[in-house]
Amino acid sequence: MAPHTERPLPNDELAEHRWPTVRGTRLHLAEYGGTGTPLLMLHGFPQHWYAWHKVAGHLPDGYRLLCPDLRGFGWSESTRRGYDMDGLADDALALLDVLGLERVGLVGHDWGAHLGFRLCLRAPERFTGYVALNMSHPWPRHRAVLPNLWRLWFTAFVEYPVLGRAVLRHWPGFTRFLLRHQVADPATAWTAAELAEYAAATSQSAVAGQSMFWQYVLREIPALVRGAARRQRLTVPTLLLGGERDNVVVPSMLAGAEPYADEMRVRLVPGAGHHLPQERPEQVAEAIREMFAPFAPFTPFAQEI
Repeated sequence: MAPHTERPLPNDELAEHRWPTVRGTRLHLAEYGGTGTPLLMLHGFPQHWYAWHKVAGHLPDGYRLLCPDLRGFGWSESTRRGYDMDGLADDALALLDVLGLERVGLVGHDWGAHLGFRLCLRAPERFTGYVALNMSHPWPRHRAVLPNLWRLWFTAFVEYPVLGRAVLRHWPGFTRFLLRHQVADPATAWTAAELAEYAAATSQSAVAGQSMFWQYVLREIPALVRGAARRQRLTVPTLLLGGERDNVVVPSMLAGAEPYADEMRVRLVPGAGHHLPQERPEQVAEAIREMFAPFAPFTPFAQEI
């Protein structure tokens, strides 16, 4: 296992940091708030725990945000294997065990949201609710997906083992381009310091980034074609938020889960792109409060797109 990076952590006075060992791997965990309702926050690509810092600033006391760096990302150790969704799900569940948490709320963005759906289907008893951001659910309609596959053109530069690692490691401009391209208004969404941080972090997590995309090609796409998820049902109350101007996961890809979910709502955020925690942190925080407020009622499946 490669040691975690010695790069300094982004400055956030509200966050506390620790490095628990999970399944033999040293993960980095940033934590906001020591007490209150525990929420497991799963970041997307190409980011790490710091993706949640704006959302944390909009949440009042009473929430304990657990923001790990996924295996090989940020300040977590890099390993040769373990970047498939089941492996990352094993990490997340083991982390909850290490922290002594039987049930938590779940929030995920992008790849972290894809992982969040896997967790809810595998271990629904561990999660009180789920807020998914900028990601299609496991039952997308083919007629919505197929016309939009071209939007994933950038994955061709990432997923292949040699090319992908070289691009992520040596072409920081590619990371900056993705981050700018995937938001509705790059000038207001990102600071120069944030772009520099994620570009540097992605360079150091090239193995993890490429491996995660490649495992998706090898495992997730065949399962999607087979319709494997149709044998599963989502029982965890879920709120799926999408960006009205998301150019990666377009609004039409968020529909179609009605036959497979007990309690799920789908909502669009006007004028927002693919990075809701960055572009609309106050609305993400509002969704979290709505889902995880004590005794908050949750209506059955209602589609709001």
